[in-house]
Amino acid sequence: MVIEADLNLPGGTLHIYDTGTGGLPVIWHHGTPNIGTPPAPLYPRARDLGIRWIGYDRPGYGGSTPVPDRDIASAATYSAAVADALGLDRFAVMGHSGGAPHALACAAVLPDRVLAVVGAAGLAPYAAPGLDWYADMAAAGVASLTAAARGRAAKEAHEASGAEYDPEFTEADLAMLEGEWRWLLDVVNPAVAAGPGGLISDDLAYTHPWGADPARITAPVLLLHGGQDRVVPSAHSRWLADHCPHAELRLNPGAGHISILSDAPAALDWLATRAAG
Repeated sequence: MVIEADLNLPGGTLHIYDTGTGGLPVIWHHGTPNIGTPPAPLYPRARDLGIRWIGYDRPGYGGSTPVPDRDIASAATYSAAVADALGLDRFAVMGHSGGAPHALACAAVLPDRVLAVVGAAGLAPYAAPGLDWYADMAAAGVASLTAAARGRAAKEAHEASGAEYDPEFTEADLAMLEGEWRWLLDVVNPAVAAGPGGLISDDLAYTHPWGADPARITAPVLLLHGGQDRVVPSAHSRWLADHCPHAELRLNPGAGHISILSDAPAALDWLATRAAG
């Protein structure tokens, strides 16, 4: 069972989720556009490992008050507030897609609280030196994110134009969405139905300074990425693996943006071991 609650912060409300049991708290950072319900397909393995899932809707999604100009590093502020409200000193973090940079930022900003990090199919910083950020990205993603890089007005105009977003999912991705990871539709559909506000804020954050340096992460980091990913090309995780001091990269050559989640149960095993020290 997932317990939902609203946390009142100076800037508004943060809607949080908590499975309530387990000795290892793991804060889930959701993708774009999603709401923050923790990943139900991973609940069985999490129970075996004693993981307590916690999540929250990033501002502008679900029940959380919009904060239009938030950056990636703001995830550390929100995660710390959630942990404080739940009486948790230390915790691990995990994120998929757009959630991965937010998880990494938590570790960079909160070195004394974050035990370990898993990031799957995540973006590197926009101005990452030596990385061709858009190389091998699906054309629709390039159009959407280059609009965000030009600022809020250009991004809002792009979303209002009715431009279709084609993530160029692989056959394996589509098969996952027909199987147990159909759950993703449960978090995507309500986010999309509420309008583009959360997505716009996310994309602006991805294409502007994070406010957190991955090189400052002291916790162990596991990066998962699919070699066939066209939403976020695998070069992003390769760059992160080279710049996070304690990072391990597991590159699955045949996986795409969704099908990389087939490697997530094994990543939970890694997370539980590393978080235990």
